[in-house]
Amino acid sequence: MNIEPLSNRIYDKAIAAGVSKIILNFSGGSDEGYLNVSFEPPRCQPAGYTRGYPSLGRATDELTKEVETWAWEVYSYSGGGEGFDYGDDITYDLVNKKVTVSEWYTARTEGDTTEGSLELESDEQ
Repeated sequence: MNIEPLSNRIYDKAIAAGVSKIILNFSGGSDEGYLNVSFEPPRCQPAGYTRGYPSLGRATDELTKEVETWAWEVYSYSGGGEGFDYGDDITYDLVNKKVTVSEWYTARTEGDTTEGSLELESDEQ
């Protein structure tokens, strides 16, 4: 996955909200793409939840929506696949000005094999 440049507007809003990292967790595999956006420190709370961050509830909800819209536009993540889960995790480190990408996928793994004698059951009752 190619790393896309972060929107300057999003960067400025995140820094103003005290966010040090923006984390995008894309996943797919069954012809649908999903995205989870999170921040470090964790600033995004469910709508209406403001305990601990009294002034940030609405601001981070808006920032989350803005990041989601931007990420879908620039990454165009389809989620298409053959039924095996996979994903890409992208972390924008705003403090150190670095970006890391980590790809993951699930694969079938064969377990132990057991062999036995074929037994037949009588059809008569």
